[in-house]
Amino acid sequence: MNARPMTSGSFAARKALVMQGMQASIAARMKAGIDLKSPMCIYGLCDAHRVTVRFNDINMEGMYDRVPKTRIHVSALRPLARRTFTCAHELGHHVFGHGSTIDEMQVDQSNSDERHPNEVLADAFAAFVLMPTLGLREAFNRRGLDPNTASATDIYAIACNFGVGQSTLVNHLAYGIGMMGMSQRAALGRITPKMIRTGLLGEIVPEPLTVADQHWNSPTLDAEEGALLLLPAGVVVDTTILMPQRDVTAGRVFRTMKPGITRVVIPGTSWATYVRVAPRRYVGLARYRHLEDMSDD
Repeated sequence: MNARPMTSGSFAARKALVMQGMQASIAARMKAGIDLKSPMCIYGLCDAHRVTVRFNDINMEGMYDRVPKTRIHVSALRPLARRTFTCAHELGHHVFGHGSTIDEMQVDQSNSDERHPNEVLADAFAAFVLMPTLGLREAFNRRGLDPNTASATDIYAIACNFGVGQSTLVNHLAYGIGMMGMSQRAALGRITPKMIRTGLLGEIVPEPLTVADQHWNSPTLDAEEGALLLLPAGVVVDTTILMPQRDVTAGRVFRTMKPGITRVVIPGTSWATYVRVAPRRYVGLARYRHLEDMSDD
């Protein structure tokens, strides 16, 4: 980035930027008619703000084009949850009226004192729009959990519910909204998603795993072909799209077989969600990711 970084030690300035990001996230949800606590689809929010999103086979996080046509580009090479956050970050640039930007791949963005204020704003917007404080409080209350004593597996399930990565949620709980202490953050930081997958499934698997527990309240669950889903026992699915693999202690494991949208339910209960499967590393407009390849026009 060619932008001037923030000055070192600018804690008050950063806090003010984070507050601006939070306020903008509330306004963005309200403009789209989305409540201030539920998990939501970032690509649907972009549509509501008349911003086109396209996945590209590019070696970067994402890019925001303000002119000649408002558009967000997201790398198809990144994990699904990372793409979600990147898209929310680029939407933040749009909401704040920033110029066109290119965000390169970053391994560690924790040192925000050295980042340009626009990047801090966009990150804060992304965190709060994807993980609203009211929604996180409700998610922990619904599961009877305290963020400071919850297990890594508990945190993973909540992260999946909001469509973000586990470390993204942990950092937001600790740094963004102060619901988690530093000792708990450090302890959870030593447990990787691979370790969680292994614990849940009883074996090491290379595929990504989405956990939708009995408290899941998102209307949609996004996945890619070949991914694994851990759903509650008793769910009824379309086996042409979701193939049962085996039962484990936490529920039943399914593999996504082909692109498409299917509703999964637990008969006799209110539990239901739409599973939306996209091709692996799909390239094209986000709105068509679960359908046949469509024109970009």
